[in-house]
Amino acid sequence: MDKVEIYIADKSHFHYAREICEVISDSAKVRGTGIARRTPEYIKTKIRNGNAIIALSGDQFAGFCYIEVWGHEKYVAHSGLIVHPDFRNQGLAKKIKEFTFNHSLKKYPTSKVFGITTGLAVMKINSDLGYKPVTFSELTDDPKFWAGCQTCTNYDILSAKEHKMCLCTGMLYDPAKKEKKKEKWYNKKVLKRLKKIKQTMLTTNTQLLLWKK
Repeated sequence: MDKVEIYIADKSHFHYAREICEVISDSAKVRGTGIARRTPEYIKTKIRNGNAIIALSGDQFAGFCYIEVWGHEKYVAHSGLIVHPDFRNQGLAKKIKEFTFNHSLKKYPTSKVFGITTGLAVMKINSDLGYKPVTFSELTDDPKFWAGCQTCTNYDILSAKEHKMCLCTGMLYDPAKKEKKKEKWYNKKVLKRLKKIKQTMLTTNTQLLLWKK
């Protein structure tokens, strides 16, 4: 197997768009988590704008991530982070995320970088990069961002909470508040426990709302 290389994607990578969407969708099904689906055309738009990162082993697709811009460049988000099953458990997700993070800081140096995720591995990577967990109110209020969640299986929960809370955890990196020394807030056991409590509360509240209807 050839060495995996990471690139800023360009038009020569358009033919990977459908496979990227399929791997993202299949991964969500296996994990049983919600995910906002994307089309090959949407992926191509990100590539065309220079906002997509792709990992390849020779000609074989290995991983992907892309940048979304919100609120007139006040915020940027990294979405669609995925590693092909043949290349998992090799630390590739972290390398792609770091590459994407550094690319977005160069391209959008004053933008706050945020993300929402249910994945503990992604939360750990974000924490290592300097992200902090935040409430949804600290993220973009751009309706187009939240509209992208409509294809997620958890969208009913998000709607019931008026976009203030969901099963995802919001995380934010503010370049204006960059600390000299990173605060080690991340604790896997504590985070798992809090996530379980959060999920139970949201599920109970949603059931009550449905019962009242």
